[in-house]
Amino acid sequence: MYLIKLEPTGKDYLWGGEYLKRKYNKCLNVNPLAETWEFSTHPNGSSIVANGKYKGKTLSELFKLEPKIFGKKKFKDGSPILVKLIDANKDLSVQVHPSDEYAKKNENQMGKTEMWYILEAEKGAKIVYGFEYDVTPEMIRKALQDHTFEQLLHYEEVKKGDCIYIPSGTIHALGKGIVCAEIQESSDVTYRLYDYDRVDASGNKRPLHLEKALDVLNYTMQYESIRQKKLIEFDKEYIIEHLNKNEYFDSSKYTVKSKINIIKEKNSFDIILFLEGEGTILSNNENLICKGGNCIIIPSEFTSYQIIGKLEFIKITI
Repeated sequence: MYLIKLEPTGKDYLWGGEYLKRKYNKCLNVNPLAETWEFSTHPNGSSIVANGKYKGKTLSELFKLEPKIFGKKKFKDGSPILVKLIDANKDLSVQVHPSDEYAKKNENQMGKTEMWYILEAEKGAKIVYGFEYDVTPEMIRKALQDHTFEQLLHYEEVKKGDCIYIPSGTIHALGKGIVCAEIQESSDVTYRLYDYDRVDASGNKRPLHLEKALDVLNYTMQYESIRQKKLIEFDKEYIIEHLNKNEYFDSSKYTVKSKINIIKEKNSFDIILFLEGEGTILSNNENLICKGGNCIIIPSEFTSYQIIGKLEFIKITI
């Protein structure tokens, strides 16, 4: 097996912009470009293999054709996670995602726990994270009727390098002027509570999902632990920031000054999402040139690999 480079699928949600095209040269016929699904086997948008024997195959097809790439874990319906780049050129809707249990029962999908790694943030850019104080369903209904819903929400200013963990049930939203990498369960279930009365290209308001949102919301104040504490490793050649480890994925941010050797976990595969710089991955007597915006799979059978260059990337292990 070989090092696998992926091409993303794109989404044209009304709040997107042009940043991902400018920064990462994402040549997708999608306007505006709100999200690129860099690593995805979801039915609503699968990534595409960009090199080698399986070039042109979807990642979903690759999971079926070559399950050994992905280790000894049995992934019946493709990958359990999805990796995105997101350009919030405008405010996203205020939303919540359900738990696995609720989503399986009501949507025939997984729920969505996710993490944001902030790549860019305009001065003063904010996210919604949880409520400003404990609330009740009745308080939410009344605030929506009275057009005072935003007063219930907790707004938090963010900056480049922040890591935000968002368990299912947490009300949240990216604000205007934020670009981030998102790692999440492989799910496309979103319940909108509030969308600023915006309309789409056809002049229609996007649907809200109040009753389902009220079913799954965490009504307690949550923002005291909004940012993830990072365990940082230093070396003259690199810096590693351990971002978040949960039941779905383990993620770390690497800043490589010249080179790094990585020992891979047995019986699993790594996903490398490159953010900045250019360099080369070396493993099993092959090499692959990479740069910011690339997403690479390190197959299960690889025991180690070396990355050479001046680069920043997020490593994700399932």
